[in-house]
Amino acid sequence: MEQMMDAIVKPVAGAGLELRRVPVPEPGPGEVLIRVHKTAICGTDVHIFNWDPWAQVHIKPPMTIGHEYVGEIAAIGPGVKGLSLGQRVSGEGHITCHHCRNCHTGNIQWCKDTVSVGVDRDGAFAQYVCIPQSNVILIDESISEEVVAFFDAVGNATHTALMFDLVGEDVLITGAGPIGIIAAGICKYAGARRVIITDVNDYRLDLARKMGVDAAVNTAREDLKGVMKGQGLLEGFDVGLEMSGNGMALQQMIGSMRNGGKISLLGIGNKPVTMDMNTIIGKGLTLQGIYGRKMDNWHQMSYMVQGGLDLTPVITHRFHYTQFEQGFAAMNSGKSGKVILDWTE
Repeated sequence: MEQMMDAIVKPVAGAGLELRRVPVPEPGPGEVLIRVHKTAICGTDVHIFNWDPWAQVHIKPPMTIGHEYVGEIAAIGPGVKGLSLGQRVSGEGHITCHHCRNCHTGNIQWCKDTVSVGVDRDGAFAQYVCIPQSNVILIDESISEEVVAFFDAVGNATHTALMFDLVGEDVLITGAGPIGIIAAGICKYAGARRVIITDVNDYRLDLARKMGVDAAVNTAREDLKGVMKGQGLLEGFDVGLEMSGNGMALQQMIGSMRNGGKISLLGIGNKPVTMDMNTIIGKGLTLQGIYGRKMDNWHQMSYMVQGGLDLTPVITHRFHYTQFEQGFAAMNSGKSGKVILDWTE
């Protein structure tokens, strides 16, 4: 008899999600079945819930969504070695080809044939999720499951923040969404001198202050240049982390960098962005696009948390998975950080 489970499903093309009973996936050769304990709602999940233009292009209903989670190994497929039942795990959400040039050099984040959990195949907003062994990440028991539940997002922040050396540097972060706020904490942990974050959302700027930023600037009513002067920045920022996808924010960042500054670009815009090429060239700026995570980022974020990086201020809401609509309402309100869904009952 086929085993069934609860799952949060995008049933048809349109707004909203449904809680449904669906078959428990069976792990095939080289695959692992994970019993999900906790999940976190990502901005991508919100796009899918709202059925915005991005979701209409990328999502093919019906499917189970979700890609931020922690759980334990519940079953092991043929050929899997080195793993055992009951181990605490999370999973890298990008399933890659393993044979292209980027995969061979360890840069899986650039694999052109990536398949994304919860976007291109059934995801983790369910009692069980199945992924290849190569994507399974072992998680030490010392780390809070609520924090591990959003390690996928922490990995994005880690990749973006640690792209360039931060020790003694002054950092500007544009965009105080959850990943920008997490990145702010990472920058301070990694030795940045000053970390300044900008946004127009006061709720999230307050969250950033709880993560230890030196200044949280509402650019709708505050002058960034004046804040820089007050923080002792004489030449401009050394490192920029663009998290918003907003063209005006990027232009402000480019204009606020010192000559020779370096910018990591993670935020994705909903339309093309114009950049001041003359300023970029004249200042000798380095712009680096960031996508996903490097596999080593999983080790880095685990070690930072074990070393004292406190990410719990980013968690603002907790719900049972049957209350998922309240979780998405919190995310859509703009007055939330990370929203955790509990699947343990």
